[in-house]
Amino acid sequence: MVFKVPRNLPSHLNIKFIKKYLESKDLARARQLFDKISEPDLQSWTVLISAYTKNGQPKEAIQLYAEIKNSRRAIPDKLAILAVAKACATAGDLLTAKEIHFDAMKYKLSSDLVLGNALVDMYGKCKYFEGAENVFSDLSIKDVISWTSLCSCYVNCKLPREALRAFREMGLSGTMPNAMTLSTVLPACSDLKCLNLGKVIHGFGIKNGMEDNVFVNSALVNMYASCSCIKDAELVFSYAPQLDAVSWNVIISAYFSNGECGKALDKFQEMRSRGFKINNVSWNSVISGCIDNGKTQEALELLGEMQQLGWKPNQVTITSVLTASSHLEGWRGGKEIHAYIVRHHLTEDLIASTALVLMYAKAGNLELSHRVFNMMPLKDTVAWNTIIIASSMHGRGEEAVSLFTKMVDSGVKPNSVTFTGVLSGCSHSQMVDEGLSIFHSMSKDHKIEPDAEHYSSMVDVLGRAGRLTEAYNFIKQMPIEPSASAWGALLGACRIHKNIDVGRIAANRLFEIEPENPGNYVLFFNILVTAKLWEEASETRKLMRDRGIRKVPGCSWVRVKNRVHTFVVADKNNDQSVDIYKFLDEIRKKMKLAGLVPATEFVLQDLDGEEKEESLCNHSEKLAVAFGILNLKGESSVKVFKNLRICGDCHNTIKFIAKNVGVQIIVRDSLRFHHFRDGLCSCGELW
Repeated sequence: MVFKVPRNLPSHLNIKFIKKYLESKDLARARQLFDKISEPDLQSWTVLISAYTKNGQPKEAIQLYAEIKNSRRAIPDKLAILAVAKACATAGDLLTAKEIHFDAMKYKLSSDLVLGNALVDMYGKCKYFEGAENVFSDLSIKDVISWTSLCSCYVNCKLPREALRAFREMGLSGTMPNAMTLSTVLPACSDLKCLNLGKVIHGFGIKNGMEDNVFVNSALVNMYASCSCIKDAELVFSYAPQLDAVSWNVIISAYFSNGECGKALDKFQEMRSRGFKINNVSWNSVISGCIDNGKTQEALELLGEMQQLGWKPNQVTITSVLTASSHLEGWRGGKEIHAYIVRHHLTEDLIASTALVLMYAKAGNLELSHRVFNMMPLKDTVAWNTIIIASSMHGRGEEAVSLFTKMVDSGVKPNSVTFTGVLSGCSHSQMVDEGLSIFHSMSKDHKIEPDAEHYSSMVDVLGRAGRLTEAYNFIKQMPIEPSASAWGALLGACRIHKNIDVGRIAANRLFEIEPENPGNYVLFFNILVTAKLWEEASETRKLMRDRGIRKVPGCSWVRVKNRVHTFVVADKNNDQSVDIYKFLDEIRKKMKLAGLVPATEFVLQDLDGEEKEESLCNHSEKLAVAFGILNLKGESSVKVFKNLRICGDCHNTIKFIAKNVGVQIIVRDSLRFHHFRDGLCSCGELW
């Protein structure tokens, strides 16, 4: 709508026309008229600042406030500071927020209740609880909004205990909480799993007539679900007199968080059928819920439906789907999401790009992972951690250490996860001196105290390099109680280096710490079998049986023609089983002609020589590789995934196959990736 504005109007009439433009949501014309005013008064500035914030342009609002101060024609008053405080809250601009607080104190306005409440809220939205506490303490009078804003600030700053403390102090001060207060503090109960306090707040809400409030009900559903009381969450939801999209999203997420995918999906369809507005939050809730519960295919189908209905995936959607695509089943979908990110100019999004780095690394393509990382204009600690862990995962220890050095040199601060990633790379590449240096630098140079995981990583670094006595002494000298991971790393090293004595010590300790873990028994059993200590090996197996512990069955899978084919040991259920075993038999004959003898020490039964060789041919990873080779269809590589560690004979055989067939074979086992090419493996025999 266009209004005819006379020239040379006094300020109060200019404001009238500016407000008319703003009422018709024509912010551009309102700004044009404002710019024509030779000496705008403070009210004009304030009206326009508020308008920019309401229209989702807080940065422009903040810039306008800066122009007031720079013009020196007007001194900001309470309304102007109030307007820009809301802009800072919306933008999360902490730097300007501190300047606004300073201006409020400078002009002696900080003790004003309305402005003080706005400043507390502003600091809360900027996640700076110290500032909120300072403003709050300066208020001579505190009302329900003051207390609620402080509680909200603590929740936003991930300080739930402080939020509940402030809530109790509010009650002691005699201030009556309102519905907004309850909906603010209930998430703190959710975070801390404080079911009893949550029930008390629920009772208070009912007693004071707040049970009809949609925000309180949504917070109650979330609180009960977080405390694993899904039945109570259902009751609150079903008896709520008012429901909105938030309420539905909360109950859907509640079902997913409790592993009830079917009910969550049914609720999502019911929400749609009853005409409630589905938004991006709804789609993201159901897609990420499916992914978190292992329903990758359902998540990708929902993503397709979301786009067909005209909804555009946002940052949250993309990150969730990329998490799903880091599994083999979603590899093609991951590439499609990458293409979507490029098409929609989202390549500068830090979270999405970091998820891409991880997705490509987990799918076996470290080169693409590095390419995405190198193209990122900004890299935070999480991004650096991801590429370091990716390199370690693929056995490139020197690369992981080099990346760590570049990270520190670039000014990005490493955290606990960084050191876990780089130490893992050192262990897989037998970089003992580098590992020790990095470990000692944690507390000395970076003020990070090593935790149980870091100590376990150092045991692994020493153990894999064959320094078993040093690794054992390291465990004994740890300032904290050695974890199962530390003893497990030592036992694994004893398996590699065939050390029975230290292995026996580690195994017995593990049998005490985690008696239900079958991997420890199997690993020690392997050590004994390799040493031909059949009687002691039988005792270990009997101990497993007596404790009712069963070995996790080996399983390998490979993707062919957009379908995942799964294999177990001695599997003959595949349509091409005859061809698979024929191929492996021919490979075994060629290996013998080349003087390569099957590594029969990896057979765990006391069989004769020929039976041992036959047993080795049945391993799931060999079957999956053979199937992948038989169905190459012009491709130059085969990717196989296994749930357990690859055995030594399979490792040797796959190296031979890669050279004999002339293809690259990538195998990801439970510990790392192995890239086989030209008769060599990327692990350098150090896996």
